[in-house]
Amino acid sequence: MRILLLALLLVPACSKLSEVGKEPAFSPLEGSYQHHAMYSSLLPEYTEPDGPTEASSLWSANSSSLFGDRRAGKRGDILTVVIEIDDKAEISNSSGRSRTGSQSMGIPSLFGIPQRLNEALPDGASMADAVSTTSDSQFSGQGSVQRNEELTLRVAATVVESLPNGVLRIEGQQEVRVNFEIRELIVTGYVRPADISRQNEITYDRIAGARIAYGGRGQISDVQQPRYGQQITDTILPF
Repeated sequence: MRILLLALLLVPACSKLSEVGKEPAFSPLEGSYQHHAMYSSLLPEYTEPDGPTEASSLWSANSSSLFGDRRAGKRGDILTVVIEIDDKAEISNSSGRSRTGSQSMGIPSLFGIPQRLNEALPDGASMADAVSTTSDSQFSGQGSVQRNEELTLRVAATVVESLPNGVLRIEGQQEVRVNFEIRELIVTGYVRPADISRQNEITYDRIAGARIAYGGRGQISDVQQPRYGQQITDTILPF
């Protein structure tokens, strides 16, 4: 059991030791949704016959023509996602509660029974004030949230799937390596073709189910994270 536990702890360490003195590698595009959408072509559901003058027409609606629609509309097309996040939120609330109560019960006379019991009770005790209780409880709570986020980015995304209702599923990934640190940006979500501008751009607030991840990996990111042993102990230790 100890050997198995030690092996599990050494596996991530060995993978990190193999990267010592080397820059982090880029994520391969081969095998991704973008690669599959680029290199595979679906058979059209139907084809419209070309007219006798279609090839020589100056007003062709093809995307390659001068007046054609160059917006992304099918799988494998590329569009630009504009991310301009400038959010600021400030929430503050407080609550309080207070309650006070008192109760008393006595039996001054009941067929002479309290008087007979008083004779058996210690000096100063009487059934006239048999039970007396008091209670007092107070509660107060305060909470506040302050958040300020600002992010401005542009990334090219690929249409990886065209849904039956016409909505497009897009996916974009961008990686920039500076020295021994990789900054990566990932964008996924669903867009309507009508929301894509004539410049073949779409803003992040028009992406349904948007998933935007901006981070990094490398030597700087490793230093900012606690060690694996500390993460494990923080998870399993109850105190």
